Amino acid sequence: MGDFNCSLKIENDERRFVDISFSIKRSLALVGESGSGKSLTLKALLGMLPSGFSLKMECESEFELKRGETLAYVPQNPFTALSPLTKIKDQWIVAEEMAKESMRAVGLEAEMLLRFPPELSGGQLQRTVIAMALAAKPKLMLLDEPTTALDAKLRDVVVELLLKLQAEFGFKMLFVTHDISTAAKLCDEITVIKEGRVVESGIMSEVMKNPKSGYTKALIEANFANREFRE
Repeated sequence: MGDFNCSLKIENDERRFVDISFSIKRSLALVGESGSGKSLTLKALLGMLPSGFSLKMECESEFELKRGETLAYVPQNPFTALSPLTKIKDQWIVAEEMAKESMRAVGLEAEMLLRFPPELSGGQLQRTVIAMALAAKPKLMLLDEPTTALDAKLRDVVVELLLKLQAEFGFKMLFVTHDISTAAKLCDEITVIKEGRVVESGIMSEVMKNPKSGYTKALIEANFANREFRE
């Protein structure tokens, strides 16, 4: 599958909030602090920009962006993504057999579909929302800080799961986060944005070892207690 190349501008009558370009070969981390434009970028790709914003977007890829088909979304917080009063099986938009198949793909028993979300652990809930995204058989999976609500051990488990699923199903990943330490484990490349503009991009390992932007350096230092990537 060829690269996914995209440029987008998001603005309103007062100012331009986002003006960036990026390319996804296999997996890209879009990194920046709160207010940098990460969430607006995701909403633009999903066709979910709030009213009052205008969008100019040009994307080149081998597939058309269609939410729920070629494009899947994994939300930030699995605890709020699902209705606590509805059985998990009734929150899918695919056939039951596909739901069971997707649950098994993420390492969960199909019988969990009969449970209510509060009956599952945080790790199980995160796997469930990943399974829901996987059921669309996407070409591009958008990940909105899906490890933020998890502890360090579960974050590593989710990263390993996503890498396994990507190798098996061949989708591209756009991982939106402020957590560079997790991004470095998951993604091949990185684009760092500040106030809606790209300040640095490149191969993940190279940027981690030798960041050219002071902003990128500050983000890395804020994320790491050790300097394993800076040696």
